[in-house]
Amino acid sequence: MSFWANVRSISQEVGYSVRGQGIVKVPSLDEMCRAMSRIGLSSAHLIDDSGPTALAIRLCDYFETRARLLNEFVEPRLMMADQAKTIFEELREQLDPSCPLPSNKQKGEKAGLALFTGIINMLIEAYVDGCPVDYDPHKLTTVTRDGAPLRTLSRRVDGAMPGHVDPIAICEIKEYYHTTTFGSRVADGVYETLLDGMELREVAHRQGINVEHVLMVDAKYTWWNQGKSYLCRIFDMLHMGYVDEVLFGREVVERIPALAASWAAAYRKRGSRRNE
Repeated sequence: MSFWANVRSISQEVGYSVRGQGIVKVPSLDEMCRAMSRIGLSSAHLIDDSGPTALAIRLCDYFETRARLLNEFVEPRLMMADQAKTIFEELREQLDPSCPLPSNKQKGEKAGLALFTGIINMLIEAYVDGCPVDYDPHKLTTVTRDGAPLRTLSRRVDGAMPGHVDPIAICEIKEYYHTTTFGSRVADGVYETLLDGMELREVAHRQGINVEHVLMVDAKYTWWNQGKSYLCRIFDMLHMGYVDEVLFGREVVERIPALAASWAAAYRKRGSRRNE
């Protein structure tokens, strides 16, 4: 955890993006040391008489990897609303879905279908091969043992397979196509996922029960133009082990088929064990 303490402290002080260039920043060793000094901390753990420490080298490697993947992999996959609508309509025509296609709960000109959620639901339905899915659980996720609650999470999630009780996987979806600023509602969404991840990791470590935790986010203007710092936090959260996988924008089309198929296989394996 001390590694992540350094990541967070340095990131907050040097900033997350290169001003005027629209890319995620890679802080230099000198910038990291000066950041420590500005917040009243020592930089002796980063550089000594022989040069950069092993920790400093790891931090430099991590910041470079974070920036490269966000700049080169994530940014091209984030979509605007019109791009999401095109994929949504193509999938609806191709798949003829029976799964829920919910509204975005907005008003006026912004009202309409929740495009990203609809894309995700259609893809999951198409690739779970008839296995049950709760596309909108209205109850808290509960992990049980011998029919009694063992852990109940603090908040509801956006999808669970097969359901909110003893799920194989849970999904959280953050789509903000019509949001014009990176407000507290969007920021809270990131921290909600962190809370779920901390609770799920505790269950895994103490009880040996694993629930796959997948986060899916989209809206290029919101996440890239306004919220690169939160994309960095999501990247950190993934590598801290608080979420198993994060899918960005059109990546759901690339990745959900394999994920949904793996959930279906796990569901059938669970059923066969119970029938033995």
